[in-house]
Amino acid sequence: MRIKKRLRGLCKHKRVIFLLVVLLMVCLPIFNVSATETGTTDESFLNLQIGNGSEGSTVTTSIQMVLLFTVISLAPSILIMMTSFSRIIIVLHFVRSALGTQQTPPNQILVGLALFLTFFIMAPVFTEINDVAVKPLIAGEITQEVAIEEGLKPLREFMLGQVNEKDLKLFITISGQEEVEDYDDIPITTIIPAFIISELRAAFIIGFLIYIPFIIIDMVVASVLMAMGMMMLPPAMISLPFKVLLFVMVDGWGLILGELVKSFYG
Repeated sequence: MRIKKRLRGLCKHKRVIFLLVVLLMVCLPIFNVSATETGTTDESFLNLQIGNGSEGSTVTTSIQMVLLFTVISLAPSILIMMTSFSRIIIVLHFVRSALGTQQTPPNQILVGLALFLTFFIMAPVFTEINDVAVKPLIAGEITQEVAIEEGLKPLREFMLGQVNEKDLKLFITISGQEEVEDYDDIPITTIIPAFIISELRAAFIIGFLIYIPFIIIDMVVASVLMAMGMMMLPPAMISLPFKVLLFVMVDGWGLILGELVKSFYG
């Protein structure tokens, strides 16, 4: 048994050695070509040099790539927390819960609908960001710092237009700032949490208003069942068709989504 184990171990080592040899045979020509192109055969071609970059600045390009990947990684958080997405998705979940339809519509449909409504509502903001920040940066007319500053202005205006003054004052007080005379003096790190809380409050208020007619239907159905002595029959089973019928008759989706979009322009 020991001999068999040793033989297996030797076979594994031979496989590893064989793979290493193959890798070396493949990589050596590449290194030779690199050394030949640079005109050196010693270790000097492995040196890493960082300079001012007179022709296009490789270092600056690398920093731009890092910043780009950082923005891409933060894009979901920006989309959820700094746009109309959070209010829309919460209201849509309230609608489904009030109807009592469990997983209908599915989460994928609700999220997709919320995304497209967000793009519709935020289209003017995104267009302005593209005009004042992205295009001038690509054309080399402004620096990255100026592009970030100019790109945040439309988002600041949108969030300040939706934020509740009470929430804004709360976070200004928490941050230890003095009395602010102009909204431009408020940092973006103070506006974002105030905006999120305001969006949650607005979404819950709309959800409460949505629940009222459906609760009335549930109460009426429960009272009728109690009067008929059908206490063992779940009221939700009987009230569900009536709630769906009411929702369809009043064009619930158009009414709710229309008023939801108008709430951002008000």
